Amino acid sequence: MATASTPLMRHRFERSTPVGPGQRETLIQVQVLRAVAATSVALRHAQHDAATLELQAGHTFQAWNPIPWSAGVDIFFVISGLIMVHTSRQLFAQAGGARLFLSRRIARIVPLYWSATTLYLAVALLAPTFLNQSYINFRFVIESYFFIPATRPDGVVQPVYELGWTLNYEMLFYVLFAAAIVLPMRWAVAVLLTTLVGMVLAGRLMAPLPEPFGFWTHPIILEFALGVVIGIMCSLDLRPSGFIRACVAATGLVGLMLAAGLPDVSSSLARPVVYGIPASLIVWSAALAPSRLRRESLAARWGAGIGDASYALYLLHPFVIRGMHVIFWRTGLILVLGPWAFIALALATTFGVALITYHLFEKGLTRRARRLLGVGPIARHELRPFPVPAYPKSD
Repeated sequence: MATASTPLMRHRFERSTPVGPGQRETLIQVQVLRAVAATSVALRHAQHDAATLELQAGHTFQAWNPIPWSAGVDIFFVISGLIMVHTSRQLFAQAGGARLFLSRRIARIVPLYWSATTLYLAVALLAPTFLNQSYINFRFVIESYFFIPATRPDGVVQPVYELGWTLNYEMLFYVLFAAAIVLPMRWAVAVLLTTLVGMVLAGRLMAPLPEPFGFWTHPIILEFALGVVIGIMCSLDLRPSGFIRACVAATGLVGLMLAAGLPDVSSSLARPVVYGIPASLIVWSAALAPSRLRRESLAARWGAGIGDASYALYLLHPFVIRGMHVIFWRTGLILVLGPWAFIALALATTFGVALITYHLFEKGLTRRARRLLGVGPIARHELRPFPVPAYPKSD
């Protein structure tokens, strides 16, 4: 989710007060984590296409899944809850705060998602065999553009462009957050957490609910609540030692590894338990980094650059990977270079396309949307909220 307006290896953020050195260190680690999470889903899809290519070539492909790569979406949901609290501290109980919050989120999320959806529809009309599904009608398209969960004939609740299913959750969370932000921060957080938990309980007690209510009450929304709690901890300026943070992050990583290694067990548990809790531990360790910045490494700057472009990376990676799939098959490169070369080149190309799209297209769209919505340009040193990419429900 690209957000920066600076050169490639720098990132600026949207906030009403200047960013201090400690805040920069904390946020750059979250930014790098966003890059890792976005890359994980692209890796999952690249491996899927590699397996398909190998099958077409008469070979088998052994995927590398030390963790469930789809847990990247859970990391993003937790980050979303964290960042919405962190970047909105000046808006709680302020006149016009809810409108400003929603306008910023719409300007950040909608333009690129609508562009990707339109591109998907164009491909559906011009080259339908390129796509995985063909169910498209006028009402379904309108619902997809306006983030209204709808059920396809196959029973799956996804928009036209399947990757947008988590954006439907994101927009629900933004609306709930905007409704709560009219209260002072402590009351707003209490109301928001109670609402999220209450929605899940209501969904379980009254199941099955018709759509979109069944979708909106899925337990996965509790991952936003986990992020909100981390955001409160950040506001209290809690700074555990590096050793404690490393142990917590390692615990989260081990949790994800167990989820991948014990699929029968993990499939019997709720997603917020299997993926959400480990994801929150990893995000916690990044968000509560030491407040004193030493020096950003080259890897951190590159990671932050990819984190800036992670929204474009997420939305565009299926187009890039599928295009590389066609090239490798028709040219016979899959037979010469093998599946892992395909995966490496597909990911590298995806990074390049995402960065170019972010700097030459996405930032301009966001600026124009902000002007249209009356929220003005982003100040030079303001803290920007982090939108969350979406993942296919099959992930």
